[in-house]
Amino acid sequence: VRLVESGGGTVQSGGSLRLSCELSGGSSVDYCMGWFRQSPGKEREEIGTSDPDDSPTYADSMRGRFTVSRDNAKNTLFLQMNSPTPEGTAMYYCARGPMGRWCSYMSGAASFVTWGQGTQVTVSS
Repeated sequence: VRLVESGGGTVQSGGSLRLSCELSGGSSVDYCMGWFRQSPGKEREEIGTSDPDDSPTYADSMRGRFTVSRDNAKNTLFLQMNSPTPEGTAMYYCARGPMGRWCSYMSGAASFVTWGQGTQVTVSS
């Protein structure tokens, strides 16, 4: 199973950007999928997750700033960044949890099994 993120780059503060995460060699059906980010010198932090029925959940600090969605037919997870700020400059990662475990039963990044290599997002002021 492989996860590949795309869509990163430089975006102006207040703009918008959509990241994609394509899964190959497996399926996204029956799996919790999630987005995380990590800035230099900081711990990886959770942005939001998506249950197999495409229902999203967001970390409190991220709610309203991101939209997580998925297309199971295309094995693709999306992250829409809404009005990003320079503090959003980070490497963004997608991940897949264990089969059959819905997102409400996940305990942060350590619960996710498969990770992509990340895509860099730089938010300019």
